Amino acid sequence: MSAQLSGVLTALASPFAADGQLDEKVLRRLVDRSVDGGVDGVVACGSTGEFAAMTGDERRLLVETVVDQAAGRVPVVAQTGAVSTREAVGLSRHAEAAGAAVLMVVTPYYEPLTMDETLHYLRTVADAVQIPVMLYNLPGATGVNLDPDTVGRLAREVENIRYIKDTSADMAQAGRLIHHHGDVVSTFVGWDSLLLQALTEGAAGVMAGTANLMPAELVSVHRALLAGDLDRARAEWARLYPLMDAIMSAPFIQAVKVALNAAGVPVGGPREPLLGLDAATTARISSLVGSTLPHLSAAH
Repeated sequence: MSAQLSGVLTALASPFAADGQLDEKVLRRLVDRSVDGGVDGVVACGSTGEFAAMTGDERRLLVETVVDQAAGRVPVVAQTGAVSTREAVGLSRHAEAAGAAVLMVVTPYYEPLTMDETLHYLRTVADAVQIPVMLYNLPGATGVNLDPDTVGRLAREVENIRYIKDTSADMAQAGRLIHHHGDVVSTFVGWDSLLLQALTEGAAGVMAGTANLMPAELVSVHRALLAGDLDRARAEWARLYPLMDAIMSAPFIQAVKVALNAAGVPVGGPREPLLGLDAATTARISSLVGSTLPHLSAAH
């Protein structure tokens, strides 16, 4: 699928069954939930999907399952970054062969690399495949911030580096990517509570873990903006914001799963070493799911 990626992308959660194994049935349900909600793509093995707690075989299985369930209805972005270049190349070639439309590549997240090491890694992975690559800037986990000028230079040098997901939570940085380098790289903002700001600023799209929970609602905000109806977009966003803020204010992976469980989607808990949320936070998020998205509570 060579069409330009844009819009609202769901960073899929990874459901785990009671025995701790990946729950393929619920994963397929999550894919359908997002596609039916109108999202423009789904992302397998992102941070919301707990990729760092998975084996290579699990990551391959997850990508294959998501591609199969999406069945060409929306593009699948596969996050294939790893701690070693060799593993990242292997995962990337597998995802390309499995039918992913775009690869998202996080930089190694254990030992902070120099910028030269980071760029060598990214070039090596991009050169190993033919499909488009999305850089994944996650400085809080990797210790390296891909600044806008470096991103622009890399995108000009490497033909298939066409996107960046910026999860710096820095809208000033995202603005420089959009306005200074939009001719060579399309910016996706990966900070859910900045969705309205990012889209209003002119980002190509957003990648949101909360789109697992409320895909149609986030898509509606985007479509209002596309239609030039800022007032409607603001009104819809204001209604969603308390729930969004509660999820973003808690440990994110756990909060998304609490919200999905409250909405009747049995994704289970996080994989250890992550632990579940405290009872008060769980109750608050669950209550906000019920009041913000009453149709979900009524359905289960």
